[in-house]
Amino acid sequence: MDLSHDRTPPGVSGRAWSINVLNFAARWRLWDGGRRYDPRPGSRGEHVLQDWYGTRDRASKFYGRQLSDQLTPKMVEFIGRMEMAFIATSDAGGECDCSFRAGTAGFLRVLDERTIAYPEFRGNGVMASLGNILENPHIGIFMVDFTRDLIALHVNGSAEIVTPAHMQELDHCLPGPPLQPGRQPVQWVLVRVTEAYIHCSKHIPKLIPQSRVRHWGTDNPRFKGGDYFGVAAQEADGLEAEPVLTGASGELAGAASGELAGVTEDRSMCRSHRRPWELQVAERDRPSP
Repeated sequence: MDLSHDRTPPGVSGRAWSINVLNFAARWRLWDGGRRYDPRPGSRGEHVLQDWYGTRDRASKFYGRQLSDQLTPKMVEFIGRMEMAFIATSDAGGECDCSFRAGTAGFLRVLDERTIAYPEFRGNGVMASLGNILENPHIGIFMVDFTRDLIALHVNGSAEIVTPAHMQELDHCLPGPPLQPGRQPVQWVLVRVTEAYIHCSKHIPKLIPQSRVRHWGTDNPRFKGGDYFGVAAQEADGLEAEPVLTGASGELAGAASGELAGVTEDRSMCRSHRRPWELQVAERDRPSP
């Protein structure tokens, strides 16, 4: 299939034509590739684009040098000091969701070089991530060190939901139940690692963690962010919502819904009470990309 010549039809932009040709080539290649074994790691879609854009050699070096099917000792140490992670899941139809998880260092548990686990605390009751896992066990976990080494780690695998009691059986070093009820895991997610690889530091900003009070397990909208993005107000008013702004001191510029009515009386509420992790950008010299 020769795609090397410019056959752009009259009146069609070169960019639009290239995208259409690429999409056609990808569909042809994916259909044809399903009948052939490709020893390279990664998806067939990756391979199509690597060949199309001429990055196959670079990708092969990355696969060979940086992609692992288990955690290295350095990865285990890295996970053990993380206080946040981003969780990617999708349902049976491929509809994606990315969520945030946080806790004190050690909340991400490494059971062995091929198994990690993280707790699910009491949240808004939607259970989007857990619901996706019930339909589709594939999961991606992204952890970033913003403060020290400025590096990140991807972990992909297969997930299942387990009870706290079962987790205690799997991890004998797991600390006992915390004193605060809101910090007790409702469930745990057990992840069997299939891929682990680095995310380069080139564009990771250096941030400085700030101390704050975390209101574990609360339903108080004051500490959860309320209607920060104006969705409830828009639904109530039937009008296009305007963004809720914060001043230099972190005060709410306005309460857009009745849910925040009690908040307006206390204008001293700082942003750190509403955000899971407050970070300030710090200057960092690094070579230009």
